[in-house]
Amino acid sequence: MKIKTLSTVLSFIFISTASPQQGFVHQQSEGYVVPTDEKVLQKLDRWQDLKFGVLFHWGLYSVPGIVESWSICSEDVDWIPRDSTMTYSDYKKWYWDLKDQFNPTDFDPDQWATVMEKAGMKYAIFTTKHHDGFNMFDTGETDFSIANGPFKNHPKADVAKFVFEAFRKKNFMIGAYFSKPDWHNQNYWWNYYATPNRSVNYKIERHPQRWENFKKFTYNQLNEITSNYGSMDILWLDGGWVAPPRQDIDMDRIAGMVRRNQPGILIVDRTVKGKHENYQTPERSIPDEQLPFPWESCIPLSNDWGWVPNAPYKSARKVINTLIEITAKGGCLLLGVGPTAQGLIEQPVAERLEKVGEWLEVNGEGIYNTRTTPGYKSGNTWFTAGKDKKRLYAIYALPENEQLPPTIEWEGNPPAKGARMILLQNNKPVKWKSGSNKTTVYLPKNLEQEPLVLSFNIN
Repeated sequence: MKIKTLSTVLSFIFISTASPQQGFVHQQSEGYVVPTDEKVLQKLDRWQDLKFGVLFHWGLYSVPGIVESWSICSEDVDWIPRDSTMTYSDYKKWYWDLKDQFNPTDFDPDQWATVMEKAGMKYAIFTTKHHDGFNMFDTGETDFSIANGPFKNHPKADVAKFVFEAFRKKNFMIGAYFSKPDWHNQNYWWNYYATPNRSVNYKIERHPQRWENFKKFTYNQLNEITSNYGSMDILWLDGGWVAPPRQDIDMDRIAGMVRRNQPGILIVDRTVKGKHENYQTPERSIPDEQLPFPWESCIPLSNDWGWVPNAPYKSARKVINTLIEITAKGGCLLLGVGPTAQGLIEQPVAERLEKVGEWLEVNGEGIYNTRTTPGYKSGNTWFTAGKDKKRLYAIYALPENEQLPPTIEWEGNPPAKGARMILLQNNKPVKWKSGSNKTTVYLPKNLEQEPLVLSFNIN
């Protein structure tokens, strides 16, 4: 894969895909540093073929079904809900004590993997620890983990191990989400002081040994994750405010250790521009334009990342159309799904994702293993290209609550003279004509009312 070095700082305006937008949105870093490790470049190329993945948020917040971690953050913003009848300190104690209730006896990682395989997903990222510091893996650094609560005697108590194994069996790329900030750790949120915001609550320059202890703790946990849980493809680091110059955890040292454990692993130190952000992760949004470097949009299936009761899930067509746009712009879609406190993917999620997978089973040729083409949009039609750049895919993103028109028209991207244009829905040729920079495609009757993919050769 050839990636040209970008010498200028790039910034982009994003269009929100969540309406209304919920929760904190990490700002995307500006610019991209091309990796120099050939194994990383090879894995990036393979990852860019996959297009569609899942991000699981599962933790203490899943027990009451509330926003993940953020309710214990003492910031006065409208998207952080909290019981107003309790003091902040009492609320934090109530939240921490959820560890004694988290007992997912129905935990079934094979069900998760089956649902996501049927959805047409190709990579999975599991939240090993969110900002609240509760560990979803069996760490030796703290007892604050699912492996030390009421679930500890269950044969699958080390849940991360079994999630990763279930997805490896399905040939998924495997990723571990890990929060750099840890609000439960006394070397990050020290009880000696109040916790006014998401950041470390003491002056590091006054207490350097305490910060060194936190750096050691973080290093050791990432060593555990990348050495004790089998082959891994992606380390997805969240909490971009933990970064130089103020909160430096020595990413060079961490990255060196991680790559010794997992050669070629993609490190995604998200929102922190530099050599440790191997791809960018615009959150709850899609870039306005194509981006000339690897990226993925991380977007939840509902308004929240974790499970909440009666969630307003996006429709299958909304997910498909989002995937189409992201693919045409050169990215991947990482869809957020929250398993229930009992450890299952609930039925409304499975039903929507199965419909997405049925569409991809027929039309995935225009999505998987594709790359961008300069003229990537005309009206409701998006364009992707085969890797050899000889074949184009015109993908008509049928808007929700609309029917297919009798003809599809687009400007630019003319098929080669006499080219055979195939409609993937029925794998049959369709009639078309081109002239005056416009192509018209005549659709047959009785088609399924869904987005369409047309395949054709170009000059």
